[in-house]
Amino acid sequence: MAVKNKLVRYLIIMFVSFIVDSILRFYLPSSILKVNLTVIPYVGVMMFDLLNNTIDIWLRDFMPVKTKSGKYVSFRYEPSYLADDPQLRTNFKTDIAPHFVLPVTYLNINLDGGNVVFSPSKTKAVITDRVFLENPEYDKNTLLLELEKLLEASLIIIPSLKSDMTGHADGMVRLVGENTAIVNAPLSPYGFETKVKKVLQNHEIEVIDFPYFYSKGDSAVGCYLNYLETEKSIFLPMFGVDTDNEAINKAKNIFDKTIIPVNINEIAEKGGLLNCISWED
Repeated sequence: MAVKNKLVRYLIIMFVSFIVDSILRFYLPSSILKVNLTVIPYVGVMMFDLLNNTIDIWLRDFMPVKTKSGKYVSFRYEPSYLADDPQLRTNFKTDIAPHFVLPVTYLNINLDGGNVVFSPSKTKAVITDRVFLENPEYDKNTLLLELEKLLEASLIIIPSLKSDMTGHADGMVRLVGENTAIVNAPLSPYGFETKVKKVLQNHEIEVIDFPYFYSKGDSAVGCYLNYLETEKSIFLPMFGVDTDNEAINKAKNIFDKTIIPVNINEIAEKGGLLNCISWED
């Protein structure tokens, strides 16, 4: 019955999306961007579902990680930045799994999903050194070997940004090819972004600078790299500034996919962006 109800819901979503999409494409150009307005073409092919029993919106961090073999691994979600606010942590095993049919391997290693950035084939993964601070009970080499085994990928460890409370990799680097990465454009020749580039280059990764500007505090405003990638589209964060157009043009040169700008200032000011609030099985 649950499967039947879900199928009916999908069909309703597709029907409504088809009507909305048809109206939009009749009255508007296929691509249009204004401040605080995003038109998404071909909405009708998008199927989505809401995830119940969550405490916060940062799905990427507490949901399981899918490896190259299709295995789902669920890491312990006890980040140090929420140590004083345990009521804000969603526990996948107890809060979601009972209502979500998915074969999962549960692990004791403390790791946020936002700190795992895979290459397209998932044979490589970038993680920041924050993982060592989150797992003091592990010897570093032992932890790395265990993570490579569990993630089924060779690891590249980059430094974490001290001013970023999460220490995640998905706001600093995205692997767009097996040996190609895009990174936040360095703000100075000797800045933090330059250090990240050098680590990647030492692993024979070609590095492409992507537009970026820094915001104070826990805000993620200015981090275009935290986009959401689907099979045919890149949902790119927009912040209502001149740099937005530069980011769109750069993305068009890198990706052979539809670039969909999404104004996301309100969420960005809370410390996350599109990759943070999404998850795909």
